Amino acid sequence: MITTQTASSLGGALEAVLEARKAGKVRYIGFTGHKSPDIHLKMLALASAHQFTCDAVQMPPNVMDHHFNSFEANVLPVLQKQNIGVLAMKPMGDPFILQSKTVTALECLHYAMNLPTSVVITGCDSLPILQQAVNAARSFQPMRKQELAALLAKTAKAAQSGEFEMYKTSDHFDGTYQNPQRLG
Repeated sequence: MITTQTASSLGGALEAVLEARKAGKVRYIGFTGHKSPDIHLKMLALASAHQFTCDAVQMPPNVMDHHFNSFEANVLPVLQKQNIGVLAMKPMGDPFILQSKTVTALECLHYAMNLPTSVVITGCDSLPILQQAVNAARSFQPMRKQELAALLAKTAKAAQSGEFEMYKTSDHFDGTYQNPQRLG
């Protein structure tokens, strides 16, 4: 993973990944994260400062993200402007959004599919969950403004504190926090 610390250092991760691409070992270069849109924006600015454009960025735009520390509002427009592929993850927030009882899995998937993304990534750990994803893809229709507004109204109050996006508000999903030795 490219970090802001290693990407800017001589012989850092960015240089290594560029060499791997030149050698044909890597085709596309991007990064992922779900903690804060500010980190994504810093990574994009750092890449730009090195005259580099990522091919893709993975992040969690979803019905709760729209209301709280939003990747959708802050990072998605930058990615669109730079023509960078958007990999949308956590449409159901690792299943916490569903625990809010404000929306269904289908609504979560349709919301994420309605965004200007290249792909929506949803975990498929069982046949029923795979079928749910297939059903969402088959039934998807772009949402009208009224539908979108109604869906977001259903999640606005629950989303205010980030309670249902624990990857943003706790250290539980923070691999660096869990493994500080990875920082070097």
